Amino acid sequence: MIFSLFRRKPQRDTISALYGMIVAQARLPVFYRDYAVADTVNGRFDLIVLHLALVLERLTVNGQLEAAGQAVFDHFCRDMDDNLREMGISDLKVPKEMKRMGEAFYGRSRSYLDALDDRRALVTALTRNIYGGAPSAYDAAPRLADYVTAAAAALKTQDVTAIAAGAVQFPDPARVPAPAA
Repeated sequence: MIFSLFRRKPQRDTISALYGMIVAQARLPVFYRDYAVADTVNGRFDLIVLHLALVLERLTVNGQLEAAGQAVFDHFCRDMDDNLREMGISDLKVPKEMKRMGEAFYGRSRSYLDALDDRRALVTALTRNIYGGAPSAYDAAPRLADYVTAAAAALKTQDVTAIAAGAVQFPDPARVPAPAA
């Protein structure tokens, strides 16, 4: 009977698995190699935010974030907090950095989601947020926009219950063709 107190809750495992899938997709080498995303802390953060925003949008029903979506977002916040501490950010600075990361998440995710139906706006948002306006963005951002559009469309076809249960599938970014020059 006392051992039940030490068992992990199934939902926690499911949420951890779902968040792990989001991070795994964001960490695919193809993004850093073929899409010219900077393989830095900021570049990795930006791709996690991008994928997390797409999944959270899918887990939003009738304008309300489902419980699984909130749990995934909470897991993201804990992960960012842990990463800041692991990088050596002092306990006094972590809350300030978390606030900055939260603002970045909300600003970026809103700009991506608002631009999903307007390719030019999506390219602009990606150029600004993922690439920081770097010259490499002008070639890479249109392809990333095509991937984001494909990912959003793929998520729309997936059952929300299945996603909330930890089964999310993203398109293969290596199969998204580069835009014609």
